[in-house]
Amino acid sequence: MMMTPPLAAFWLPPAASTFASSVDNLFNFITLLNIFFFILIVGAMAYFAVKYKRRSEDQKTSPIRGNHAIEIAWSAIPGVLLLVIFAWGFQGFMHMSVVPEDAEEIRVTGQKWSWAFTYPNGGTSNELVVPVGEPVQLTMSSVDVLHSFYVPAFRAKRDVLPNRYTVLWFQSDEPGEYPVYCTEYCGTSHSEMVATVRVVERDAYEAFMDELGGCPDGESLEACGEVMYTRYACNSCHSNDGAGGVGPTFAGLYGTQRALADGSNVLADETYIANSIVNPADQIAEGFQPVMPGNYGQQLSEEQLNALVAYITSLGGQE
Repeated sequence: MMMTPPLAAFWLPPAASTFASSVDNLFNFITLLNIFFFILIVGAMAYFAVKYKRRSEDQKTSPIRGNHAIEIAWSAIPGVLLLVIFAWGFQGFMHMSVVPEDAEEIRVTGQKWSWAFTYPNGGTSNELVVPVGEPVQLTMSSVDVLHSFYVPAFRAKRDVLPNRYTVLWFQSDEPGEYPVYCTEYCGTSHSEMVATVRVVERDAYEAFMDELGGCPDGESLEACGEVMYTRYACNSCHSNDGAGGVGPTFAGLYGTQRALADGSNVLADETYIANSIVNPADQIAEGFQPVMPGNYGQQLSEEQLNALVAYITSLGGQE
């Protein structure tokens, strides 16, 4: 079982990945080294300032003009320490960069302002669920601007770029839930671009993937759509209670006449709602910007799309 070093536990999140403790140890070594030399140098400066203070006009300053041994020492010792830090850091960097061959691959898509995770069976969710004790590879890209995927508890961070793939891997032996943040400013709701990594047993991981394929048996489309509303982070831009947001609220939408940015009007029926999800740039609502990603058509199955439309229509409006 991984243990968080006592000093790291004082100011760092729990160490929940296999390489987190090595990152913490190097961080603590550099921190303690800085504290030691700060006290040593400032203390020496204060001591010599007092000891060799000039006390009268007749008093001469020290005749000492240099000491080669001391000059070599204060260059050589930091040089050796820098080499130690480099070797230690490079070893950790290689461990974090080389993905194990048996790693479980999950695709990550960054978009304003949510994360989408696509699993080996093709299911997609805005929650990252991984098996405990197994290496996981994240292959990441962005559909709009630069984002950055960061899990503090794993000490894992990597930029997520448009039109390019980046790779990050980790292994967690600690079951639990850990927050995910975007650490690259990406627009209005950057601070709300959060997700959760849930580390579970292999059986729970397999069961979670099975649930992503569609609506559970016996569940209504509206209930399933409410799950999709959260799973695909629709709630990060569209409220379901009339509150304002980056996008129009879903409350009271169905059956109303919608004013569009081009000056026209359209009836918000099932066709309009479905098209706005799959092709969001076709009909921009008046007063809003075309910032919604256009990749939901690839993420949602037909059943999931129908469930989401059913949920939105159930939130009220004029029939």
